[in-house]
Amino acid sequence: MRNDVLQVALVHRPRYDDWSWPKGKLDPGEDWAAAAVRETLEETGLEVRLGPPLPQARYLVLTKAGTRGEKVVHYWSAIVTGGNGRLENEIDAVDWLDVAEAHIRLDYAHDREQLRALVRAHGDGALDTWPLVVVRHAKSVSRSHWEGDDRERPLDARGTQRARDLVPVLTAYGITRVLTSPSLRCLDTIAPYAVSSGIEPRTRRGLSEEGHEAEPGRAVEHVERLLERGEPAALCTHGPVMEAVLGVLTDRLHLEGGDAVGMLERFVEARDDDLAKGEALVCHVAGVGAGARIVAVERHLP
Repeated sequence: MRNDVLQVALVHRPRYDDWSWPKGKLDPGEDWAAAAVRETLEETGLEVRLGPPLPQARYLVLTKAGTRGEKVVHYWSAIVTGGNGRLENEIDAVDWLDVAEAHIRLDYAHDREQLRALVRAHGDGALDTWPLVVVRHAKSVSRSHWEGDDRERPLDARGTQRARDLVPVLTAYGITRVLTSPSLRCLDTIAPYAVSSGIEPRTRRGLSEEGHEAEPGRAVEHVERLLERGEPAALCTHGPVMEAVLGVLTDRLHLEGGDAVGMLERFVEARDDDLAKGEALVCHVAGVGAGARIVAVERHLP
């Protein structure tokens, strides 16, 4: 925003002499959201925090083998959080433009769909959001192979790798507050991100299986307090606690936006699964407290 006017950044590629959105290719094993943040930094020199996703672009391309293939590009809205703006990678100019000028400047029709979606979200008050990410702990050593206190049951090898893979995902959304069950498998799931970001995880017994069984209402209270704070946050807990956590969020779904059906389907699928182990469910929230509403949902599966 500049003088309360929505502005967007377009990049110029001298190789093609075109104006488009910053974009690039996935590294092996990379999450889409992590790639979006990395490529934006590489092309514009700007660090960003992702907001609600925008429509995908799909178009036909000619492969190296000379056959026709489909290219799929994922887009997000984002706000600048840092960076020096130095151009170093395939881009020779970045221009900040208002919507009308950007519509004219964009060289490809398929790029204008994201611009239209951005304008609609801005008009609906669904662009200024903060992320609330619900994480189910990654895969742990099975109960049948663990003889100690269940609260001390650790992640297995796959779970440990997933915990590392979550670091760039949570970084992409600029998470600054972490709540977690005190059980080791939850702590170890969120620890790599906490160490990477310098954030001290806050343990809450009400997010543990044992604590939830003793006081079923505490998990709900923890979610409601996060909604009141409105700070980019991640909450890590267990499958049996998900019904309570996601129940609070169900009531906050905003079902009047352009992708309301898709958002509801993604949320219900995640809720019915109690999230997959190691999954991060990103809820983009507009507003805080009683007025908080979820305007977009993303599933990041292991």
